[in-house]
Amino acid sequence: MKVRAGVAYVAALLMAACASVPQAPRDPTAFDLLGRALVTYSGGALTANVRWEHGSDQDEIWLMTPTGQTLAHIVDSAQGAVLTRADQQQYRAGNAETLTRQGLGWALPIGLLQYWVRGLPAPGASPTAVERDASNRLLALSQNGWRVALTWNTPDSEHAGLVRRVDLKDGANEIRLVIDTWRDTRRP
Repeated sequence: MKVRAGVAYVAALLMAACASVPQAPRDPTAFDLLGRALVTYSGGALTANVRWEHGSDQDEIWLMTPTGQTLAHIVDSAQGAVLTRADQQQYRAGNAETLTRQGLGWALPIGLLQYWVRGLPAPGASPTAVERDASNRLLALSQNGWRVALTWNTPDSEHAGLVRRVDLKDGANEIRLVIDTWRDTRRP
C-alpha cells in the first residue's frame, strides 16, 4: 500500500512540475539506456531503476523498484503520452512532461532530457551558464528553468565518450540519473 501511495504521489508531483516545460522537437537519434534515478521533490524522495528506449517516433520509460517491479511505465509518441502505474491505473496527456507531473507529482522533462543525456543543449530556448571542458564537451547549463550538470564516462570505460550522470534541479525538484549501460539501438 505504501508503494502505491508513493507512486501516486510521485506521479502527481511529476505532472505538476512538467506543465511549464516547453516542448523540444523529438530527437531522431535512437538510444537505449539502463540506469538509476534518485528524485527528491517537495515532500518526498524516490529511488528507482530506469530503462529508457528512445526512438525517432516514441519513448518508453520504465521506473522500477530495485527488485525489478515496475512502478510506472511511460509511453510518449505523437499520439500523446500514457503513464501506467503499478496498480494499472492509467493517466493520459498530450505530452510526457504534463503526464509525469500529473501522474507522478514531480517534473520529468523527457523532451529536454532526450538531448541532455547525449550531452547536447535542447533546441528551442537558448541555454545560459554554459560550461564546457577542454574537449568542448558540455559540463553544465541552465535551460528552460532547469540547472543541468553532466558527468562523462572516463576514456578507459566501456562507454567512453558518453554521459555517465545527469543532475537536474528545478526549484524543489532534483533528479540524479546515473546511466549504467548504453545499448546501441541502431538498426540496419
